[in-house]
Amino acid sequence: MGNRNRFSRELTDRAVRLVLEQVKGNEPTWPIIVSVASKIGCTAETLRRWVRQAERDAGKREGLTTGERDELKRLQRENRELKKANEILRLASAFFAQAELDRLK
Repeated sequence: MGNRNRFSRELTDRAVRLVLEQVKGNEPTWPIIVSVASKIGCTAETLRRWVRQAERDAGKREGLTTGERDELKRLQRENRELKKANEILRLASAFFAQAELDRLK
């Protein structure tokens, strides 16, 4: 996929830390996110998603943590592979069953 992250892990962690350090109480985070995003060279929406994911990882927000998301992707990939394998085995079984019937005629 073309979804390669062009920002290093250190940069994303630093940007998230900058945002979280500046947030006080219940004040809106968007102005802070916009300010930090312009300084590091990413879009505000990208930084917002990083901040929200960091909050989920820290247990401050509902949703899947990074580890859970990775595990879910792995299990979905494995499920797709198993479905393909089952389909191949089903078709092979039908083929050989038909071949056996033809042989018995």
